[in-house]
Amino acid sequence: MTADAWESARDLLSDNGRCVVACHINPDADALGSALALGLALRSRGREVVVSFGTDDPAWHVPDALAFLPGHDLLAEPSTVLSGPTPALVVTTDTGSADRLGPLLPLLERADAVLVVDHHATNTRFGTVNLIDITAASTTVVVAQLVHGLADLDADIATCLYAGLVTDTGSFRFAATTPDVHRLAAELLEAGADPVAVGRELFDTATFAGVKLLGTAVARACLEDGVIWTSVGYEERTRLGLPIASIEGVIDVIRTAAEVDVAVVCKGVAPGQWSVSMRSRGATDVGAVAVALGGGGHKLAAGFTAHVATPEEAVALVRAQLP
Repeated sequence: MTADAWESARDLLSDNGRCVVACHINPDADALGSALALGLALRSRGREVVVSFGTDDPAWHVPDALAFLPGHDLLAEPSTVLSGPTPALVVTTDTGSADRLGPLLPLLERADAVLVVDHHATNTRFGTVNLIDITAASTTVVVAQLVHGLADLDADIATCLYAGLVTDTGSFRFAATTPDVHRLAAELLEAGADPVAVGRELFDTATFAGVKLLGTAVARACLEDGVIWTSVGYEERTRLGLPIASIEGVIDVIRTAAEVDVAVVCKGVAPGQWSVSMRSRGATDVGAVAVALGGGGHKLAAGFTAHVATPEEAVALVRAQLP
């Protein structure tokens, strides 16, 4: 990132006027944690700010695993945001392309300026200003640097930032974990983030139905030529009343198989539509695979949407892009 990009980003955030902070559809802890941390910092400066995101579920809701994040009073449904006043600024967090905003996409044309804050190398740079650090372990790392120039780091902001940091580093196990990552983690803990509480909510809490479905998904996993894959269908998931966010952890289980380099999970979003998540141990650039299929991400973690009838067809799309 250039010094000009940082200066332009800080200028946009320092202005007055209504600001909408939006993250990608079905947000994870990095996306929503970044958005809420930035929203809390902006509000502390007296700026009018609202945070929003879209979901693939019929009823809009905050994912259960992220309900503990501070700043809920900043949140609003996309329909409420779109019917509100025109924003002076839209900030997107952890969102690799404009279409990933889902129902919030129209905001980009209405806003006076768009600031894109991200760490994905595959980001399409759709903003007026693009603040993208592909060396950052998480988007919350980039947001933490922005917050330092905007507001005091309190426990609420630190909790939001820590949630994104701990998830995108795999609890500090992934290659993106650097000495600077640990230094930031220490700063966030000193500011009041509780690692025990955050870890319990993000990694150690699930519904019984979710646990049962996890077991079913793992039991049906297939191992073929170094690729392990499984699926959770739309009807199967909705019959149990589970949101799509409840099955995000499936890939973290199957990817541990020692015999594989690539893990794939196909999650039914709707009939004929699959959200496909991919992970790599390092030999395969799944980010390149995702981009070729209309998605994005990183070398070791990426995804795309497949409009096909069966998960077998979705996996076939992946295989066709593999070396």
